[in-house]
Amino acid sequence: MSSSNARFNHDPHWQLEKKKTNFQTARESFWKSRQLYLLLLPALIYLIVFQYIPMYGAFLAFKDFDPSLGILGSPWAGMKYFEMFFGGPNFGSLLSNTLLLSMYSLLIGFPIPIIFALFLNQLRPGVKRFVQTVTYAPFFISMVVLVSMLGIFLQPETGFINNIIVALGGDQINFMASAEWFRTVFITSGIWQTMGFNAIIYLAALSSVSPELHESAIVDGASKLRRIWHIDLPSILPTIIILLILAVGNLATVDWQKALLMQQGMNLSTSELIQTYVYKAGVINSNFSFGTAVGLFNSVINFVLLIAVNFIARKTSGNSLW
Repeated sequence: MSSSNARFNHDPHWQLEKKKTNFQTARESFWKSRQLYLLLLPALIYLIVFQYIPMYGAFLAFKDFDPSLGILGSPWAGMKYFEMFFGGPNFGSLLSNTLLLSMYSLLIGFPIPIIFALFLNQLRPGVKRFVQTVTYAPFFISMVVLVSMLGIFLQPETGFINNIIVALGGDQINFMASAEWFRTVFITSGIWQTMGFNAIIYLAALSSVSPELHESAIVDGASKLRRIWHIDLPSILPTIIILLILAVGNLATVDWQKALLMQQGMNLSTSELIQTYVYKAGVINSNFSFGTAVGLFNSVINFVLLIAVNFIARKTSGNSLW
């Protein structure tokens, strides 16, 4: 029997027939799910056009770019622009500002949607829908409008925040022009805008929790807080870990459009980030090679963080992206 199997395994005609069978199986599987693949097509096209094709532009970081020669025709510059950035006077402040703002946003902003979703899940359906709609709506406010609203709310003379501070006996604060208040305003406004939207995925995960677990816990006399801690939270823990990995993988990527709109001359010491610097150096000053080098460095940081936190999560919890 073993010699017969060995003969068939080394028979080229049998191997060709096996390959044809595998190909036919794959083709039949694809045809059965053709509607699903059709739905996937727009997302695939988006990734190719806006994520993969632009990678070609990374060559600019190693070139002395001349628009008349094109990317491939421009002379090589090696690590020239990386050395300019690392040796520049702004490198330390840019890196610290970006990482500090990102870490504060992660430490403060990441747990809030989880806590909000856990408590929102305990409300009655009608109240739950109303609260979810109210907290979900700010996500659709454009960034320009949001920063304009912040300027109105936080205005020293007429802003209602300063009116409350003065009414309580405090002094007026120019939040938008203050370097020490920039991170606080940036993070709190971001939490207000995205909390309801970010809670949706946790609410979806909570909907899969078996009601029988809660019924058994109620029979045993467990309070709502105990049921949240021992049933709901462990049930959504894999989702939390996956989203945390993705969040850490984007740690060096801050919402730079918002930071740029909030920038003023008096808060540049904390509001100047790597991304805003790339925009000014690469687009406004037309130094495309230098801007690409700085942006590529930022992407490398994100990549290293993503690999590291995914490895740690896989070793400690068994949940990971791959």
